Amino acid sequence: MPDEMQILDNLIFKIVSGKYVANDKLPSENVIADQYKVPRITARKAYERLEELGYIYKKQGKGSYVKDRHRQIELVLSGDVSFSQKMIEKGYDFQSKNVFCKEIKYNKKIYDFLEADEGDRIFKVGRLRFIDGQPIAIHISYVAKSVFDNIDAVGMEITSMFKYYNSKGYNQFCSKPSILSVTFPTKSQRKLLECTYLIPLLVLESGCVDKKSGRVLDYTRILYRSDSFSFYVIPAPEERI
Repeated sequence: MPDEMQILDNLIFKIVSGKYVANDKLPSENVIADQYKVPRITARKAYERLEELGYIYKKQGKGSYVKDRHRQIELVLSGDVSFSQKMIEKGYDFQSKNVFCKEIKYNKKIYDFLEADEGDRIFKVGRLRFIDGQPIAIHISYVAKSVFDNIDAVGMEITSMFKYYNSKGYNQFCSKPSILSVTFPTKSQRKLLECTYLIPLLVLESGCVDKKSGRVLDYTRILYRSDSFSFYVIPAPEERI
């Protein structure tokens, strides 16, 4: 008798291979139970996992439907243009909400990245990004008070770091080398992003540098819902064919 994971794997294969396409209605739990000769609870658990993984959505009283995973946001991973500007230029209904501004304890990695002295005060400013009213990314920028003297006073008002940097006289930027990794959301991140623990997050670590002075302006960690984006990385000129 197949178990929940075998049913889940089979249904995912049918969705990925195109047997079921976006907005197709899937067989009912009773049909799946009969087809695989399993208790209905096993079929229900398989569908619950499919929903948690972002493959399907449910309509109350009508059943389960395939989610359109091709309507993902195309995002070029570059640091010279703000995330807000990229989304607005693409025509999305974009919003940014400040969720925290906190002073951090000494962290060697962050202090070294910012080229800050151990006695400097570092603040992290978090913004939650929305597309069409849905939370899709958390942006956390770490900045030094020695560079931005009023960050502790105005940090909770910032929804765009680039606009804040512009107000401080920084207008041309480049990014430090970026590091990409994958993680699963913590409890607090799941609450902010309204996702389950099964939705991986793509983590982009980078930094913003003022082109004119070479001063490091921030260290940034961006957590993207992996089911909301298609990611593009622009290669260096020598890497292009």
